[in-house]
Amino acid sequence: MANDIQPITEAQHRAAAAFRALHEHGLFVLPNAWDAVSAAVIARAGAPVIATTSAAVAWSLGRGDGEQLTRDEMIAHVRRITGAVDVPVTADVEGGYGPAPEDVAATIAAVVAAGAVGVNLEDSNAPGGGLFDPDAQSDRLRAARAAAEAAGLPELVINARTDVYLFGIGAPEGRFDDVLARAAAYAEAGADSLFVPGLLDLATLTDLVGKTSLPINVMAGPGGPTVAELAATGVRRVSVGSAVAQAAYAKAEAAAVELLQHGTYTALTDALDFGSVQALFRR
Repeated sequence: MANDIQPITEAQHRAAAAFRALHEHGLFVLPNAWDAVSAAVIARAGAPVIATTSAAVAWSLGRGDGEQLTRDEMIAHVRRITGAVDVPVTADVEGGYGPAPEDVAATIAAVVAAGAVGVNLEDSNAPGGGLFDPDAQSDRLRAARAAAEAAGLPELVINARTDVYLFGIGAPEGRFDDVLARAAAYAEAGADSLFVPGLLDLATLTDLVGKTSLPINVMAGPGGPTVAELAATGVRRVSVGSAVAQAAYAKAEAAAVELLQHGTYTALTDALDFGSVQALFRR
């Protein structure tokens, strides 16, 4: 990716500053995108930032989630998304495409070169469970922060994701303290916010917000608390992972079933018109 590196533009610095400022008060919502069209549509709907979802990006390229894409494949996709929207973009880079701090540093340099101004970096070291210990993940986060500075974007927003609750790591009664310890270590290592997928209990979130210095990001969805309920806990950002993509795929399947089995077009009635989609890319 070294040959693709371009100087950081003032626009990218402004985008990073705007994204960082969103974490200072209130709550903002990130309906996750997975390609240029979904990003442009979500931006047009009013999203202040586009967040990618690694799962749906991988699906759109014919792979499964869990770093089945290479770093270069993911970065190429991020570049297409940053080129399609005028709002800040934060990239889900999974575990950084390699276990070593040097792997993470290479990923961060590539993300910055692709025009993004934030990343999610998770502490899972294997799909479905198994986490880096806090010291090892802190080393990886320090490498990410140093790489952002070296790339000319020290204000890159690093959202440190911990999968303690998502994968049920350790005894249930010890998970909160594990997350608190990781939050402190990750903050010291240069993280700007903490992403805790799998945790939606409102009382626990309120407690977590009050005991860590990092803004908290949660992953919500059907059956979970509303955005207003989450805002009342002090959570700063809410994302939905691959849920928007899954809803889009469900719509595609329903339309196909109707066409094939009934020969009718009801499921297509509320589709975006061709000109509306085409206009997204008239720049």
